[in-house]
Amino acid sequence: MAANLSPEFLAAEREYQSARTQAERVAALERMLATVPKHKGTEKLQADIKRRLSQARKESHRGGAHAVPFYLIEREGAGQVVLLGPPNSGKSQLLCSLTHARPEVAAYPFTTRLPTAGMMRFENVQMQLIDLPPISPEFTEPWLPQAIRNADTGALVVDLNDPAILDEVEFVPNTLNARRLPVPKLLVGNKADLPGARDNYEALCDLYGNRYTCVAISALTGLNLEQFGRAVFEVLGLVRVYTKPPGKKADRTSPFVLHRGQTVQDAARMVHKDFAEHLKYARLYRGSGEREGLMVERTHVLVDEDILEFHM
Repeated sequence: MAANLSPEFLAAEREYQSARTQAERVAALERMLATVPKHKGTEKLQADIKRRLSQARKESHRGGAHAVPFYLIEREGAGQVVLLGPPNSGKSQLLCSLTHARPEVAAYPFTTRLPTAGMMRFENVQMQLIDLPPISPEFTEPWLPQAIRNADTGALVVDLNDPAILDEVEFVPNTLNARRLPVPKLLVGNKADLPGARDNYEALCDLYGNRYTCVAISALTGLNLEQFGRAVFEVLGLVRVYTKPPGKKADRTSPFVLHRGQTVQDAARMVHKDFAEHLKYARLYRGSGEREGLMVERTHVLVDEDILEFHM
């Protein structure tokens, strides 16, 4: 049987042949494995690529044993969210559409080989998104668990038009559970602009709505990306708190960001440690037009967009 090697595979093979570093060889071999046609005529070729890839990874790990792990992304913003999912689900396009990051976006699988971070703005809050390589029965990067473990939460991104979508929604959390990793709280149905996607999304919500917060989007057209931002904000459990001096309006452009369950005392501590130590009480305003705030104690639990006036 003829191999019928694709242009993408041949380009990756040329990259491998011209690679100068071990990291470049690993990247080229991963792309070769992802783009090689999967049939009986290429079984020996697939086995050879896997053998070379295994050896290249071992040599790469030995050579960089003392380097800082590339997958440890420094946290920025109000929370760090990893984008997880099968190949070709559109994670990279989602990151590209919502942030200034420019990951490689292509139609073939396993385009993403390294973590790529970007800052997403939801209203007046910045949150960090990290695009990770896919989780697949065929191959999953060995460093992926640590990157997932370091994040605050994850979003499972799937293609609503993929015939294997139900298998993928089961495979990813099962794989994470087997490695004792946190399962995503958010299920994102991508490519919702295509025909039939809405019906598939509704069926997905019926099956998994009790396990995930679900949202349908199109990373390519921008459909419901604002809704995605709010869903990320909610699953992170964030609340925004504004402060104001007596007799003046609150500055609602730069909130203090806390987590659900935190109190007036926690907010005071974020403003300044002296506030927390000398605070007598606070006045709570639920709207910028309120004239008389409600007197609350240190232990009062805050909700999103509360306005506080501290009194020492």
